Amino acid sequence: MGGLTHLIVFVSILAAITLKSEAQYLLPITKHEPTKQFYTTINIGSSAKSPLNLLLDLGTNLTWLNCRQIKSLSSLRLVTCQSSTCKSIPGNGCDGKTCLYRQPNPLGKSPVVTGRVVQDSASISTTDGGKFLSKVSVRPFTFSCAEEKHFQGLSPPVAGVMALSPGKFPFWRQVTTAFNVIPKFSLCLPSSGTGHFYIAGVHYLIPPFNGPSGRPIPMTLTPLKNIESGNYIISVTSIYVAGIPLSLKPNLLDGGAKLSTVVPYTVLHTDIYNALAQSFTLKAKAMGLYEAGSSGQFKDCFDLGGTDRAGAGLKVPAIELGLPGRAGEVKWKFHGKNTVVYVMETVVCLAFVDGGKTPNDLMVIGTHQLQDYMVEFDLSTTLLAFSDSLLLHNTSCSSWPSQK
Repeated sequence: MGGLTHLIVFVSILAAITLKSEAQYLLPITKHEPTKQFYTTINIGSSAKSPLNLLLDLGTNLTWLNCRQIKSLSSLRLVTCQSSTCKSIPGNGCDGKTCLYRQPNPLGKSPVVTGRVVQDSASISTTDGGKFLSKVSVRPFTFSCAEEKHFQGLSPPVAGVMALSPGKFPFWRQVTTAFNVIPKFSLCLPSSGTGHFYIAGVHYLIPPFNGPSGRPIPMTLTPLKNIESGNYIISVTSIYVAGIPLSLKPNLLDGGAKLSTVVPYTVLHTDIYNALAQSFTLKAKAMGLYEAGSSGQFKDCFDLGGTDRAGAGLKVPAIELGLPGRAGEVKWKFHGKNTVVYVMETVVCLAFVDGGKTPNDLMVIGTHQLQDYMVEFDLSTTLLAFSDSLLLHNTSCSSWPSQK
């Protein structure tokens, strides 16, 4: 009988470990259209729940926010200077006995964000890959109470910045550590409506994927490089317009491309931009588009005339990034609505920005290019996975399973 009891206990423990390892979590993503800022919403506090909107930033190491918007501070705890938590945060400092944290401001309004490091609980939802299920509490959740002056530049609904960097204390890593799940997260930025932010994602249920047929979202893999820099960077071996590679000096691609959730449009070194714009213009004119000068920050615009203006199939030249894959070069292809932006009813502009001759990064992939793609950051394998444009599959990041 004792052997049977031990077997039952062992099987129960094994089942619990399996369930735990396959747990996954889901938060919403909202686009603030006027500012092109993407934010998620979490509840902070263990007594009176405080839903706060936080800007998603792949380059921030520790979440910072306006703690005055937390309804109850009864469960908020200051992190002391001598604590192991404070000592393990890169860039920490002290204000008397209180731990301080300084980090770059992603919006650049004030160059450095300073705030007191605190802990409370955060409430998020488990998921089956599609729907929000039960609420769970992440405690302790470590973040920073930033000074008022740092909130300039945030859209009106947003109360702070959620850290998503590959560092030690980003929000996603605090969740995966708390629940002992795979260290990865995925973003599906919506062009409209509500998108998906998965942590430890196992199944992605965005119709028609993983529906009754069990069909998964097709994903392509490429390595992440230099994550110790605090950014997500991918190597770029070539750039194509309508399938034809650009002629570029090799050193222009040496730095790779940084992914950003706060830069609205992909920013390129002047030499890369000029080569891209010249090739795109030639191909666009051959497809029946007409040059239409510039508009605001966009230097190269086109009148669509009578060309098809529907979905990702908007008839403009495709742009592809050649990336290293497991068996040679793979391509990340941007179509229609991810390559151009409407500025008038029939006028679109190349949705890339000239970053000048001496930018900090030669290439920064912005949110306009990432919209309606599933993008997965897996720190267990140091790989980036990306889908085709979901628009090509008659779906989008704002598609959700029907609630039954």
